[in-house]
Amino acid sequence: MLLHELVLAAVARSPQAMAVIAPNGTLSYSELDQQAAKLATLLRELGVRPGDRVGIHLAKSTHSVIATQGALRCGAVYVPVDPTAPAQRAWQIISDCQVRMLITDADRLARLPMASADFPIQSIVVDGEQGDACWEDLANVAPSETAEPRAETDLAYILYTSGSTGTPKGVCISHLNALAYVDWAVASLGATSEDRFSNHAPFHFDLSVLDLYGAFRSGGCVAIIDEASAYQPSKLVEFLYGVKPTIWYSVPSALVMMMEMAGLLERPPPPLKALIFAGEPFPIAQLKRLRTAWSDIPFYNYYGPTETNVCTAARVDQIAEDALSVPIGVAASGDRAWAVKSDGEVAGVGEEGLLWIDGPTVMLGYWGKPPQEGPYNTGDVVRVRDDGGFDYVGRRDHMVKLRGHRVELGDVEAAISQHQNVREVATIVKGVGPAAKLVAIVAHRDRKPSLIELKQFCAARLPRYMIPDVVRYRESLPRTGNGKVDRRLLAQEYSD
Repeated sequence: MLLHELVLAAVARSPQAMAVIAPNGTLSYSELDQQAAKLATLLRELGVRPGDRVGIHLAKSTHSVIATQGALRCGAVYVPVDPTAPAQRAWQIISDCQVRMLITDADRLARLPMASADFPIQSIVVDGEQGDACWEDLANVAPSETAEPRAETDLAYILYTSGSTGTPKGVCISHLNALAYVDWAVASLGATSEDRFSNHAPFHFDLSVLDLYGAFRSGGCVAIIDEASAYQPSKLVEFLYGVKPTIWYSVPSALVMMMEMAGLLERPPPPLKALIFAGEPFPIAQLKRLRTAWSDIPFYNYYGPTETNVCTAARVDQIAEDALSVPIGVAASGDRAWAVKSDGEVAGVGEEGLLWIDGPTVMLGYWGKPPQEGPYNTGDVVRVRDDGGFDYVGRRDHMVKLRGHRVELGDVEAAISQHQNVREVATIVKGVGPAAKLVAIVAHRDRKPSLIELKQFCAARLPRYMIPDVVRYRESLPRTGNGKVDRRLLAQEYSD
């Protein structure tokens, strides 16, 4: 089965069932099917062919959901581009995978240097006539029944993650990669057509895969939280009790904010079938409070880098008083997981090592790079538990999770180092969970660039979550014996 065929199956079962609740309206399965078919026809008429990349640079909406489905139906590969990213960052992604068609809005289109592209690119705008076509054209399109033949192993979408060189990396996910995870999750959660999946994550973040395709697989509904509300705790609490999702999935930071700033635990527990968190460790004190208050709701901790989808999972029931964290669990989604020690041997119970994953969810590879072959090294250090599962220990390198977002510190450093008064820079994360702060340690030239100045400089180059919160200044950065920046020493010096 292919990802877009999930909607076709749901239409066959219950065409009038609600498929999408979004900030700009709703879609039944029948409406989603019709609009996706029309868009697929329009894309073909505009020259999009199987394997071409279709960029989706839109706020979360019914339009963006239709865009994913329309692209898949004509055999294309969709590429969600962060709608809040600076134009330069968005253009890096669009250029890297040579998007054939960009679906966007007039304001975002106007900020992109489309004329500078050295590859053929067209655009469809949802709110005007500036592009090669407009969304309103769909009203006059007679949908074609022609379906482009595709295989489960074909590329379905590309999710761009932070790159160590300052250039985002495109993680290539096939239909099979995504469905192995989605099918496992739907089965393990017991999801049905009565369920309503919350969608807190942006579409370019891999948590959204379950929100969309878990809903479509089960014939349920996906309820979308718009970008403006995603980190407004009062709005999230209002959504939880107003829209009444039955399956909640988000980064822990969102739940902590709801607890600390919006009185979440002052209300009775919501009617959730499952609460799932992923993307970063859940601060144990807040998790214990939430687990105690919502004792009848099943909690799940999902783990997996974008390159593997969700590859391990743990049900979180009782939490020991002296626990400092909860496990990331055992292998999931049909994958195999094991830890390898520094000597190359497989880690045993109680031992630590790097987590390796093999199985159907492992990506095809990075866009423009050689295909992924064999198991994937996550770069995460884990400790093997008695039950064969794992505790998360930390990152091997200096890629970090900051408020639910995966951040390669080298990406931030590459941007800051372009400032004329920065000689060299290193970045660290101070604190944990929602209180974590990104600290830039700068060796400056003639003048110290202020925090505001660096924030403004970075805002034109990086997503908001990668902009430093704090700047510290040094004459020079400390070095290790082999000449590399001594990050461990910096972390110790600036830990207070």
